[in-house]
Amino acid sequence: MTENNPAHSKFSNILTGSNCGSIFVSMLPAQMLQIQTVFEDYEYVQDGDIMIGGVVSVNSYASSINHTMDGKVLEVMMCLFPFIYYYKNLLALFYSVDEINKNPSILPNMTLGYHIYDSCANPSKAIKNILQILSGPGYVVPNYSCTKKKVVGFIGDHFSSTTLPIAQLLRIYPYTQISDGATDTLLSDRSLFPSFFRTIPNDYTTYSVICHFLRYFGWTWVGILASDDEAGDKETVLLTDLLGSHEICVAFVLKSRKTKFYVDYVEHVNRSSEEIKKSSARIILVHHYMKAMTCLTQSGSERKCFNEKGDKEPTYVIYNDIIEKKEHVDLHVVGSYSPRSMEDLNFSIATEDIRWKNNVKEVPKSQCSSSCSPGHRKATTSRIQSCCYDCAPCSEGEISNISDSENCMKCPEDSWPNENRTFCVLKEMEYLSYTEDILSSAFSCLSSFFCILTILIFAMFVSKRDTPIVRANNKNLSFVLLVSIMLSFLCVFLFLGRPVDITCMLRQISAGILLSVSISSLLAKTIMVCIAFKATKPGSVWRTWTGVKLPNSVLLICSSVQVVLCMSWVTLSPPFQELDTHSYKEKTVVQCNEGSDLWFYSVLGYMGILAAISFIIAFLVRTLPDSFNEAKYITFSMLVFCSVWIAMIPAYLSTKGKYMVAVEIFAILTSNAGLLGCIFVPKCYIILFKPQLNTRKHLLDR
Repeated sequence: MTENNPAHSKFSNILTGSNCGSIFVSMLPAQMLQIQTVFEDYEYVQDGDIMIGGVVSVNSYASSINHTMDGKVLEVMMCLFPFIYYYKNLLALFYSVDEINKNPSILPNMTLGYHIYDSCANPSKAIKNILQILSGPGYVVPNYSCTKKKVVGFIGDHFSSTTLPIAQLLRIYPYTQISDGATDTLLSDRSLFPSFFRTIPNDYTTYSVICHFLRYFGWTWVGILASDDEAGDKETVLLTDLLGSHEICVAFVLKSRKTKFYVDYVEHVNRSSEEIKKSSARIILVHHYMKAMTCLTQSGSERKCFNEKGDKEPTYVIYNDIIEKKEHVDLHVVGSYSPRSMEDLNFSIATEDIRWKNNVKEVPKSQCSSSCSPGHRKATTSRIQSCCYDCAPCSEGEISNISDSENCMKCPEDSWPNENRTFCVLKEMEYLSYTEDILSSAFSCLSSFFCILTILIFAMFVSKRDTPIVRANNKNLSFVLLVSIMLSFLCVFLFLGRPVDITCMLRQISAGILLSVSISSLLAKTIMVCIAFKATKPGSVWRTWTGVKLPNSVLLICSSVQVVLCMSWVTLSPPFQELDTHSYKEKTVVQCNEGSDLWFYSVLGYMGILAAISFIIAFLVRTLPDSFNEAKYITFSMLVFCSVWIAMIPAYLSTKGKYMVAVEIFAILTSNAGLLGCIFVPKCYIILFKPQLNTRKHLLDR
C-alpha cells in the first residue's frame, strides 16, 4: 500500500470525467491496491446526508476457493457459515436507521444512511471493506475519497481479530469506531486507539468477573475451552494469568476448530477429547458465557455507557445454558451483576434456580484437592499447581478457624488451641491455690500443726523457765529460736495462693531472715557451750565471756548480715510476679521472678555458711560433759538442716511452676521441723515424762 501525496507531482494521479471510476490514470501502478477477489462482497448501502460506515460478521468464516471466470481460474474468497444471531443484529441496524429517518426531531432536515460490508470474520477482507468505504465507488485508493457523502463514523466489527486492524487503520484519519463484540484488552489503550469505543467490556474486566464468579462457588480447578487461533491463544494466556492471581488453577486447555453452532462446538470437544473425561476438573470455561446488557437502566433512561478507556461500564446478566437437544439451547436468567468497581463484587444469583448437569441438586465441586477442614492448613505438593495440596494439621500452639486456610494462626501467649485446633482457649492458671490444689491443703495443715506445736513448746518453756533444763545454754536464745521457728512455719503461707508483687518480696526475705536467726541462735548456743566448758578451769580468761553479751552479739551480728543482704535485694532488684507461658503448653504458671539470681543465691549461700559453721563447732564440742552440753543435738539438727537444703538445690532447679515452690516450702518445713525436733523434743520429754531429771542436783551429779 503506497500513500498518495499530491504535494509530490511525480506521484500525482490524473482524473478525468465526472465519474470517479470512469477514467483513472496513475503515474505509478504501485499506487493501485491488489486485493484478493471476493466471490460475494455482501455490501449493504443506503444513501443519506450523513453516512455510517460499518463492517460486520454475518458470515463467520472465509475460505479461498478456485473459481472459473471468463475461462480463467481465479483464487477467490468465499464467505461461509452465516450466523443467524449476527444477521439479526444487522437487521436491527437497518430498522434503527429507518426509525431515525422517520423521526424529524432526531435529525432535522437530514437523513442517515449506511454503507455496510460483511467481513466474514476475515482481517484482510475487513481492511479491504474499510478502504472501499473511504475511497468510494471505483478503484480503492488510500488517502483519497471519491464520494461526497460524509462518513461520520464506523460500526464493527464483532471479532477482535478483525476489529483490531480496522482500528489501526481508522486511527490515522481519525474516525470514531464502535464495536459490539471486540474484547481485546489492547483496544482499551487510548494512546493507540483514542477514537475507539465498544459496547461490551474488555477481556480483562470480563475475566476478572469470571474469576470472582468461580470463587463464589468455590471452583478452583477448571479447564479452558478456546478456539484454535491467535485470538484464542491471547485470551487463554490472559485468562490463565487472572485465574492464577485468584488462586484458581487450570487443569487443561483444549483448542478446537470453529463450527457452525455452539452446540456442535461443545459436542465436538466432548467426543474428541478424552482429557476432559480423565481430568478431575468439573468446570470448563467457554468464552462469553456472561452476556453484556445494553446501556439503559431498568427504568429505560439513558446512563453513561463508556468509561474513560472507551469501554462499556460492565453490567452482566448471568444465564444458565441448558442444552436440550442438538442445535437447541435454552437460556434461563439466574442472576445479574453490576459492580461500581472491581472491588464491588457482590453477585445476585438464584442458586436454587440453576439446573446442573445430570439434574444434580447440589452445587458441583471442582477442586484438585479436597477442602482442608478447620484445624488444618494447606501444604502444597506441586510447584506448578498451587491448588493441589495436602491438608496438614496446625502445629502446636496454632489454629485455623476456616476451611482451606493457607496458614495457621498462632494463639496469644495466654491461650492454647482446643483439641481440634479450631479456636484458642485461655490457658489454665497454675499456682498453689488454696481451694483447688491438694498440695496447698497439705502444706497449710503441716504448717499450722508445726506452728501450734511450736507455740505449745514455747508456752511450756515459759512456764518452766526457772528449771535447770530450760536455763541451761541460755534460755533467752531458746526463746528466740522458738519464735523464729514458729514464724518460719507461718511464712509458708506467703508461698501459697496466687503470687503478687508484695508476697513475692516478703516470702523470700522473711524465709531468709527467719532461718538465719534460727541458725544464728544455734551458733550462739554452740559457742556458749564451748566457752562454758573452758571457763570451768581455774583462772581461765574465758570466765569474762560467760555472760549474755557474747551470745546476744553473735545473734545480732549474724542476723544483721542477712537482713542487709535481703534489704539490698529488695531495693536493687526486687522479686515480682510474672506469667510463665512457655514452660507448659496448656497452662500459664503464675510465679515469682526472683529479680536477680545473684541475690537469691547470696541469701541462700550465707544461710549455708552459718549452718556449716554451726555444724563444725557443734561437732567439735559434742564430747564435752553432758551437764552443760547440748552440742550433740545441735550437731544432729545442723546435719538435718544442711542435708535438706543441699538436696533442695538440685530439686529446685529441676522442677518448674508450682512444684518449684513446693520444693522450697518442703525445705522450709523440713528444716524447721528438724530444728524443733532435735533441739526441743528431748527437753520436752524430760519436762513431761522425767521431771526427776530436771533438777539442779541431777545435773551437778552428772
